[in-house]
Amino acid sequence: MSVLFNHKPPLSFSLPKVDQLPLAESVVVVRAQRLKTWELPSMFHCSIVGTCLTTAELRQVLAKVGDIDAKMATDHALHSRGVRAAGQHDIASKLLNKALERRHDRILKQFSKLSTASEVRSQWNVAVDDGDISGAYWAVMSHPASDRSLRQEVFGEVHMLSHLVGSSSRLDLARLRKLQLDAEAKDNKIARQEARLQAATNNQACLKRRINELEADLLRRQTVAAEPARADNGEESRLQQRLQVAAQRAGGYDERVAALEARLAEAERRAAALAEENGTLQHELNLLETALTASEVAAPAVALGLSNELQTLLYVGGRKNLFDRLRKLAEHQNIDLMLHDGGVEDNLSLLPGMVSRVSWAIFPVDCISHSAADMVKRLCRESNKPYLPLRSASLASFAAAIAQPLAAAE
Repeated sequence: MSVLFNHKPPLSFSLPKVDQLPLAESVVVVRAQRLKTWELPSMFHCSIVGTCLTTAELRQVLAKVGDIDAKMATDHALHSRGVRAAGQHDIASKLLNKALERRHDRILKQFSKLSTASEVRSQWNVAVDDGDISGAYWAVMSHPASDRSLRQEVFGEVHMLSHLVGSSSRLDLARLRKLQLDAEAKDNKIARQEARLQAATNNQACLKRRINELEADLLRRQTVAAEPARADNGEESRLQQRLQVAAQRAGGYDERVAALEARLAEAERRAAALAEENGTLQHELNLLETALTASEVAAPAVALGLSNELQTLLYVGGRKNLFDRLRKLAEHQNIDLMLHDGGVEDNLSLLPGMVSRVSWAIFPVDCISHSAADMVKRLCRESNKPYLPLRSASLASFAAAIAQPLAAAE
């Protein structure tokens, strides 16, 4: 089978006539252009925007198309706008594709040499081993040789990697903070050692001055003793003895000074190493705090002012295996809980009727589709009812939300 593939726009060429081709062969023409975001299924847009572009790059793209709120919008709001833009065939989506091409130009050139889905899959595995996930993900999704099964497989891997990063980030953050405290304690210890070494250096200087004074006194006494009329062998002998004692003591002090200088050099070396390690830990801590901040709900909850009477609450999204526990927690707070899985099995068309029957609504931002979250917000605004985005789909987040009536007034 002959395969015609080229990363650049195809050059003009002529194909042989059908009757000139051998009967045992067929010609398959593979699309030479990489796919654009609007040509891909909408289920991939969220992961492409979140994985393959930074928040700063996405902010620049939206600012170029006249989004007046692009500079002040939260990371979550920017992500939602980027996902919507990726599915539209307009100026915003074209700028979004240009940003993806510009950012991942190097790895796209590597993938452009491949012509089959198996070759693309092999190159993806190599990129994953090298840690270059973001560029390789866009290269696979937009590659004309990638088939549906390959895109589904790569999408699943990236989706699970995001879960692993989210679950381990808090443990890493706690570990880095502990290491930072340990580094600060070591810095304080080194500072105390340096103070003691400085005191030893000052003591050494005093000893050297004393030795110089003794040597000068000895020289003066030797000069006086050289005069015949004033010679005093007994005094000279005593002075020589004192000089020998002073020389021995000076030798001991020199050894102590050399040892202290060696300890000082070692302490300075360790201080420099700890300072470098501390800087590295601080950098990693900042990256983790940025990634955690990007996953938090942008606006804090404010009091709803609901009464202590039985309240009706709608919970949209989350994990179905926790629904029974959510109901028990709600019962303890005198809350009648209605549940909707966010469109996995329950139809989204049920949401308008459910919102009309409840007092307020909540949904976890990490376990709900964009369309379901947007619909809940819109329906609550239209019916003038409060809603609350939860940080996660955990029981702890739900318990904190219903412990006292809270919601976000957006």
